[in-house]
Amino acid sequence: MKDTFQITPEEKEKILKSYFRHGLDGPLDTFPSKEKRKYIVAEEIIKRFEKDVRYNEKEVNDTIRQVYADFATIRRFFIDNGMMRRDDDGKTYWIEGEVHGSSSESEQGAV
Repeated sequence: MKDTFQITPEEKEKILKSYFRHGLDGPLDTFPSKEKRKYIVAEEIIKRFEKDVRYNEKEVNDTIRQVYADFATIRRFFIDNGMMRRDDDGKTYWIEGEVHGSSSESEQGAV
């Protein structure tokens, strides 16, 4: 999905500042309605999880809840967009590969 969007570092920074008004470590004011913005915000939230670590559903919910009360919407966005994987029984979640952090590394090289 990310490949369908053209996102400049300036645009990403502007969007993140508008949705995380108290800084990236703070809460999310609202989850965007536009897909491109959702992806940018979700990409930031997913950084709170470690790659290749197995989480149970409660751990995922608790981590997301620290950012946004409607954790189910964001968790569903992660799964639907391939940002997070889930076992067939829905009990175990994880992030694999270079899903999060990869865009910031490429953007740093472009700065």
